[in-house]
Amino acid sequence: MKKCYRVEDIARTIDHTLLKPYAVEEEVVRLCREAIKYGFAAVCINPVYVPLASEILRETHIKVCGVVGFPLGATFKEVKVKEALQVVEAGASEIDMVMNISMFKSKNYDYVEREIREVKEAVGERIVKVIIECSYLTDEEKIRAAEIVARAGADYVKTSTGFAPSGAKIEDVKLLRKVLPQHVKIKAAGGIRKAEQLIAFLEAGADRIGTSNAVEIMEEFLKKKE
Repeated sequence: MKKCYRVEDIARTIDHTLLKPYAVEEEVVRLCREAIKYGFAAVCINPVYVPLASEILRETHIKVCGVVGFPLGATFKEVKVKEALQVVEAGASEIDMVMNISMFKSKNYDYVEREIREVKEAVGERIVKVIIECSYLTDEEKIRAAEIVARAGADYVKTSTGFAPSGAKIEDVKLLRKVLPQHVKIKAAGGIRKAEQLIAFLEAGADRIGTSNAVEIMEEFLKKKE
């Protein structure tokens, strides 16, 4: 381990995530309570549960992050803007939106940039993380996607939805950090299940970690601390 991380600082890099299509209300309640217990940065959930999470976390520092255009990114940009606005109105202060991967792969880059910019402008100061789904892109495309996200004014590039064939990769985070301006941050997500992995992604340049194994990771860190 190159750097000594405090457990509480590690917790503040984590988006405690529950995006299963079959998640039930009691699981969302548990997610929020776990976020309070460990001091995570945010909970990341499907839009329908944003009001519930916002109510539970209202008096805490923990952010509510709602997903937009999830998980395919292939709907109309006007729908994404409307969904983003509804998520914010329901109490979210962060949004993880999926880039229109189909349009991007079709080389319709202006459309992709306009879509991201319109979502960001619609939600104002709220944090917007754009999922570019690295597993579908070549390195050249990852660079172009990162440049588009930065130009469009979003706050983060996020590596993955967790629904694609593969999740976050260290080499992708390193590549993104190399090409992005410093003010644009990186969220690594997808397949991060161990404390050692989390540290590796932070040291590669990630600022936020999305994981559905946050509790297990924190317990691993706490045991090491004993």
